[in-house]
Amino acid sequence: MISNKKVVCFLLMLSVIYSCAKNPFTGKSTLALVPNSEILPSAFQQYSQFLTENKVITGTSEAKNVEVVGKKIKDAAEKWLNANGYEGYLKDYQWEYKLVINKEVNAWCMPGGKIVVYTGILPITKDEAGLATVLGHEVSHALANHGQQRMSAGLLQQLGAAGVGVAVGTKTAQTQQIAMTAYGAVTQYGGMLPFSRSHESEADKIGLTLMAIAGYNPEQSVVFWERMAENSSSSGKAPVEFASTHPSDATRIADLKALIPQAKAEALKYGVVFK
Repeated sequence: MISNKKVVCFLLMLSVIYSCAKNPFTGKSTLALVPNSEILPSAFQQYSQFLTENKVITGTSEAKNVEVVGKKIKDAAEKWLNANGYEGYLKDYQWEYKLVINKEVNAWCMPGGKIVVYTGILPITKDEAGLATVLGHEVSHALANHGQQRMSAGLLQQLGAAGVGVAVGTKTAQTQQIAMTAYGAVTQYGGMLPFSRSHESEADKIGLTLMAIAGYNPEQSVVFWERMAENSSSSGKAPVEFASTHPSDATRIADLKALIPQAKAEALKYGVVFK
């Protein structure tokens, strides 16, 4: 008789083997246990609900800048996709760019191109190039299907927990608790957090290229992140990197500096030249 433990392992392997998709921006085959046909309608609905529950700014110069820069980043993504043989890749996207009153230093892009910028980040973005750095990064999360990957990884984590439960099912309650706690710690610090940090680094790289194609000097991304680092330091909100979902500001700045020549070279293919 096949044990429950082996059945769980078998299902886990099948889910990984048959649920991968190659992303054009990363060139990687990534987890896709949840299809976009389910993700996008849900994202659109959540976005609409968010807008009804929060104060959206319209008609101001700042709101117009969010829309102008957002469209330039969107156009840059489409240019890159069309040039690389992925016409129509974003056909299911429904782009929106909104400025929302919120003191939090944040911005985000939901799957499908639904973008929100909080007013709290504007003193740090300062200009269009700073805003392009932020929007390029956030849009890249959507383009790289990071939301889909996180959902898929979460499902695998749950399936793995079920496997641990089956494996220690006949043990004492104390042994079960120890096993589940250990599993949670290992998957969080050895899996989910590094997974999230890798997504941030991918979004930085893709976003740098998009802002360059859109006509914004990628060197300004470093200037923006230096301001972010100063803000984090002054507010005491900079966590230790291994316990964070994001790379440290120092790591991020160093990586961006190394990627700038590549971003400029890619932009040159589209007639964008930087001194």
